[in-house]
Amino acid sequence: MKAIILCDPENGSRRIAALTLLDRLVVAAHRAGGTDITIVCEGEVPDRDRAAALGIETAIAPKPPPLSEKTLLIETSCLVQARDIERLIRTGEGRLATGDQRDLPVGIVTDYRGPVGREQKRIIVEGVAGPVIDAASAAQAERALWAALGSSTDGMVDTWFNRPLGRFLSKALIHTPVSPNQVSVFAIAVGVIAGWFFTRGSHSDMVIGAILLQLSAAIDCVDGDIARVVFKESNLGKWLDIIGDQIVHIAVFLGIGVGLWRQGIEAPVIPLAVSAGVGVVISFLVVLRGMTAPPEKQNARLQALIDKMTNRDFSVVLLALAIADQMQLFLWMVGIGVHVFWVTALAVQLAGPGKRATA
Repeated sequence: MKAIILCDPENGSRRIAALTLLDRLVVAAHRAGGTDITIVCEGEVPDRDRAAALGIETAIAPKPPPLSEKTLLIETSCLVQARDIERLIRTGEGRLATGDQRDLPVGIVTDYRGPVGREQKRIIVEGVAGPVIDAASAAQAERALWAALGSSTDGMVDTWFNRPLGRFLSKALIHTPVSPNQVSVFAIAVGVIAGWFFTRGSHSDMVIGAILLQLSAAIDCVDGDIARVVFKESNLGKWLDIIGDQIVHIAVFLGIGVGLWRQGIEAPVIPLAVSAGVGVVISFLVVLRGMTAPPEKQNARLQALIDKMTNRDFSVVLLALAIADQMQLFLWMVGIGVHVFWVTALAVQLAGPGKRATA
């Protein structure tokens, strides 16, 4: 669908999480399926650096072009996300509105008479959206945007510690050239260093390793936050994040086993560590099998299981056991538990797709 963005230069240049409002709306409209995007602006057109980096082409016009078909019309006096614009385009008519019934200047029109989609039905947004008309409302929209970021795998530790801690770094890095993939590599490196500290075996080194693992988990939240908030998602980043987690887990589990062996612990710590490492590899292959299945075979129950079992809450348990000098208990848990996970996950896969999750 053709898209026209009516840009007020002052409002369109307001920055929300490092990007101008116009830049955000151009990317959102494009991702939602808007084509032939025209920016109507009588003054200086605000920066569209991210749209340009993504190769999104736009036309600039001082006056609105004539309409000959249904057209997506957006004014730069609001923030709205791609998924809600996409819902609007699929419907083919109407205008967006907030949950408290405030109309947004985003709608499907065939002429320019009156407010956008004034006579059309309201489509209530599901994502972050709201008016942006001054510095205060822009700041409010930015806070809402950050607050909405997260992952389906987030556990209590991610929600209440890792993400709030990592958010300070995220907000700083979006103003720099640092990419999400670079953050992912750094998080992996910190996790591997944590594994090395575990191999040293002393109580203090075990505690340091556990603290570094917790730090790695917090940094690991940053890459996704940056990618989503400034539109830098990529397939490489997705796989780097997934595979990086497995590398860190293997390094940590094997490191703990070696460290406990150095302590002379009277338990099969090396076999348990190897069992945990092998289990991580098998679990990854089982999860990969589900991820690459055709859409009709996607399993909602499997995804729910993965979300529950792959959060980072275990890092707090590990830290507590390191402080208590009871790391062998953790090794027993992961050496056995990881195999329970992949066996259960495979059984759920083989049982069929089950009932799909609904929004």
